Amino acid sequence: MSDQHDASRPWPVKPHILDRRSVARSRLFHVEELDLRFSNGAERTFERLTGTGQGIGAVMIVAMPDPEHVLLIREYAAGFEDYVLTLPKGLVDPGEDIVTAANRELMEECGFGANRIEPLVELSLAPNYMRHRMQVLLASDLYPRRLPGDEPEPLIVETHAIDELSALLAREDFHEARAIAALFIARDKLRSEAPVDAGLW
Repeated sequence: MSDQHDASRPWPVKPHILDRRSVARSRLFHVEELDLRFSNGAERTFERLTGTGQGIGAVMIVAMPDPEHVLLIREYAAGFEDYVLTLPKGLVDPGEDIVTAANRELMEECGFGANRIEPLVELSLAPNYMRHRMQVLLASDLYPRRLPGDEPEPLIVETHAIDELSALLAREDFHEARAIAALFIARDKLRSEAPVDAGLW
């Protein structure tokens, strides 16, 4: 049986929100309960995690110092109690657009600015439990520029070949789903735009 939606059948009707309650709140997170009634009459209570500044948004940057390489950062991930390899990312500050935020985060975390930044895709994470969305941007034509950030320690910046993603996936310290998706999307975009005789791929 195909998983594709049958265009002749209507999409499900969204459940009706009967009630919502705040369960817990911290500096970064807000846990909320939703009482839902589905179109077939079934009622359920769902929990979801929201950020206290969820309306501002966040960015993740695929920064290319040259057409074959991408910058990755090594930072401490409290959820895993270990250091992980990932892409630079951060929240969009009030008054910023996503391009400005991406350039600022790149300067803070990698020590580079970008003359060219373009949006790639919007990604979510665990949508059954979170409303968080991440804007992924591709940055190129980099130049050295360092801004002070809010990291507790200097981040280690590494350069990796974007066409060797299988080697990255084989590493134990590279596993963030959004970073993996962002790199594959960026690589495919670059491949589609590369001249046939460029010999890059």
